[in-house]
Amino acid sequence: MPAIGARRGSTRRIDYWPSFVDALSTLLLVIIFLLSVFMLSQFFLSQEISGRDTLLNRLNSQIAELTELLALERSDKRSLESQLASLTDSLAAAEGESDRLAGLLDERAGAGSDANATIDKLREAVAGEKEVSQRAMAQVELLNQQIAALRRQLGALEAALEASEQRDRESQSKIANLGKRLNVALAQRVQELARYRSDFFGRLREILSQRSDIRVVGDRFVFQSEVLFSSGSEDINPAGRTELNKLAGALQELERDIPDEINWVLRVDGHTDVRPLGTGGRFRSNWELSAARAIQVVQYLVSQGVDPTHLLAAGFGEFQPIVNEENDEAYAQNRRIELKLTER
Repeated sequence: MPAIGARRGSTRRIDYWPSFVDALSTLLLVIIFLLSVFMLSQFFLSQEISGRDTLLNRLNSQIAELTELLALERSDKRSLESQLASLTDSLAAAEGESDRLAGLLDERAGAGSDANATIDKLREAVAGEKEVSQRAMAQVELLNQQIAALRRQLGALEAALEASEQRDRESQSKIANLGKRLNVALAQRVQELARYRSDFFGRLREILSQRSDIRVVGDRFVFQSEVLFSSGSEDINPAGRTELNKLAGALQELERDIPDEINWVLRVDGHTDVRPLGTGGRFRSNWELSAARAIQVVQYLVSQGVDPTHLLAAGFGEFQPIVNEENDEAYAQNRRIELKLTER
């Protein structure tokens, strides 16, 4: 019996799985449907919101335009009110001016006789002005004549000035030609003087050829100081006078040979060595000693008959050495008297 009951119980067991699947499927379909509905509603809602935003922006733009128009209207209103006030003031002023003019018209109506008298006086004045104008016209005519005369004088002055400028140009041309000829003449004189210098030095070489301490250096004839002076003295010694006598004779011959129109001069330059003078002497510097020796030579030549206008003395001290060395031989060469024939 119990076995039979057990079998019955086993045959009555119910299978719930298919029903559960169907329920889940149905539930899923419902959820999908709800999601679709939600998405569609969201889409339509967004479209509606977008349209409302566009409409709202448009309304805001229109509100801004209306605000600007309202501001312009208010400004125009204020301007019109100002113009109306101005026109009102102008009207009041015009009415006041009309009243004033009416009063003046009444006054002038009463002063008509005075106006006629004034008109007569004005006519007399106009007549006087015409007379004055005629006199002024005559004066203007006289002034025009004077201006014409001044213009003629100015033309004559301009012609004279042009002629003067032409003469000036011709004079400048002549001056330029004279300058060229003068330069040529000066060059010729320089050449002549160079020739006479050459002849003069040639004569001196012949006269003084026996002295080794007298020589030609460039364009100068050089005497060593010992030929003419004792040490530290400006007095010419006897041997020096003998040599200067020969020089004076040559200069006198040169004066006879050179034409008078050539301005020449024999420059006598005194030079010393670099060693300073001893204390207690007559001269304070080598410069004074060199100048004194040059002057002594010039004065002696003048005493021997040489024209003083052809002589010039200069002292250079130790500042123009021939040899830039410090020894006895260099000192001896730098102590010298130089003769240079040049233009005055």
